[in-house]
Amino acid sequence: MRARGERLGVLEIGSSGPWSADEVGELAEIGELLGSALKVAWNRTDRYERARRRHRLTLAAELQWQLLPGHAHADDSFSLAGHLEPAYSIGGDNFDWSVEHDHLALTVTNGSGTGINAALLTSLTVGALRNARRSGADLGEQASLANDMVHVRHGGREFTETLVMRIDLADGKVHVIDAGSPRLLLLRGAEVAPVPLEQQMPLGMFPDTEYLPQSFELEPGDRLIIVSDGVFSATAPAGEYGAHQLEQAARRSRSSPRPRSR
Repeated sequence: MRARGERLGVLEIGSSGPWSADEVGELAEIGELLGSALKVAWNRTDRYERARRRHRLTLAAELQWQLLPGHAHADDSFSLAGHLEPAYSIGGDNFDWSVEHDHLALTVTNGSGTGINAALLTSLTVGALRNARRSGADLGEQASLANDMVHVRHGGREFTETLVMRIDLADGKVHVIDAGSPRLLLLRGAEVAPVPLEQQMPLGMFPDTEYLPQSFELEPGDRLIIVSDGVFSATAPAGEYGAHQLEQAARRSRSSPRPRSR
């Protein structure tokens, strides 16, 4: 079952005989309709959320998961998917997106610190960015206004490392502000490479900071991979995960279907 690209569950239907092609098409449509209905019902009951969880979430993780607009989206122009790890005890990492008729707005945020303090800091940042975006502010204004809100609350003692993006759907032009640690990789064909961006100050460090967007262009079939610093600092048996291993993993995924939420 899916709702606009977001996988919500598996629908099992029994049959005493093989399905015809027309029947399979009808079942696929039923699955889409049921997925859409389930998406609406999700916000009105805890039943489905309880069924999905295997363990109890930390309070910080509860805040972060509820802050998400969704786990995936797909239409004729693009598809996206995101996930928070470790799922049951995530701290300050989060992503946010909004689909408009002519562009996709996307942010990836990492609040400093750990646990509930990091989650609250990220919640403030995401709320400030959404408020600015919904008021019609451009990319630079969104970052500046969120920066001021975080600084007013924390006085520069805490900050959020954030990637703020706008992707124009007509021509694939990407406008982006790199205000911290989230890394951006571009997979084009068999080649994968980091997108060179000027790193600007994380949100909340200094008042009245001016943020200037940069831009680059996407081509049909390109895949953007965005990760927070947790991927680079996570330890593995052979040492840190690091940029090289991430690029190898991205390259191996080039023949995989377009991403779906897990």
